[in-house]
Amino acid sequence: MYLALNPIAFSLGPLTVHWYGIILGTAALVGLLLAIQEGKRFNIRSEFFMDLLLIGAPSAIVAARLYYVVFEWEDYQDNWLDIFAIWKGGIAIHGALIGAIIAAVWYTRWKRYSFWRIADICAPSLLAGQIIGRWGNFMNQEAHGGPVEESFLRDSLHLPDFIVNQMYINGEYYHPTFLYESLWNIVGIVLLLVIRRFNFVRAGEIFMSYIIWYSIGRFFVEGLRTDSLAFDGPNWLASFLNGLWEPMSWIFGDPGAIANDENIRMAQLISVLIVLAAVIIIVLRRTMGYANQKYSDPIRQDGYVTGSINK
Repeated sequence: MYLALNPIAFSLGPLTVHWYGIILGTAALVGLLLAIQEGKRFNIRSEFFMDLLLIGAPSAIVAARLYYVVFEWEDYQDNWLDIFAIWKGGIAIHGALIGAIIAAVWYTRWKRYSFWRIADICAPSLLAGQIIGRWGNFMNQEAHGGPVEESFLRDSLHLPDFIVNQMYINGEYYHPTFLYESLWNIVGIVLLLVIRRFNFVRAGEIFMSYIIWYSIGRFFVEGLRTDSLAFDGPNWLASFLNGLWEPMSWIFGDPGAIANDENIRMAQLISVLIVLAAVIIIVLRRTMGYANQKYSDPIRQDGYVTGSINK
């Protein structure tokens, strides 16, 4: 019998500190440091990114929770206090992105910077936050996939004991989908850090590349999960999404079950739409002349160059 890791890090009197919160805080700090470091190349003060985090992080958390609660309203309509219990899990990344983008658009316009230029700098930070943040799901034993054999985790994936043991939940082993997504994003952050050094990259395209990369990974990982936000939609759409996901079954087996006989996972549908939208935005911005700045160009504030870029 395996003992799961304690999701509570420590207690100070009536105050209980959960690993989930510590991990999310660490994710935010690492993302901030990455943005500050890259911002130095463009002579942007570190205080700018600190303030952006102070505005963006609460906006992302609130939007992520609201997004989740809206789709799981039946679980909260009779107990409103649970809406605020985010340490129990239950936040949606797509909701977080919506909240963060809205806050960033407002903040960059207030500071008279181009949203696209700042979003490019912050894109690797977002991935870093997601890489680390997913381990909060690991500590809570949530956001996992469907059941698997222990041999799949130990012999096929060669996972260490602490991950295998934590994926033993209520008498069964499960897909560590938090790990799949975290590893996918590690590859993604490396790609972003490399391609932003190429001269052909235009302003806004690092952020769009992040959106595309994350959404592709999320689409395939989501198909393994058993806690997906879902709805009952047209069969042709469900067949289309299932067909796109089918290659994953060659490696990971059957998809995770969807509750209540619903047939469309919201995150999968949103991911496909985001990829299409991001590609269209990149093409339109280039063809219509809106992407006339390169990533490596000095960043302008209110129409004036902040200073020469530090190579």
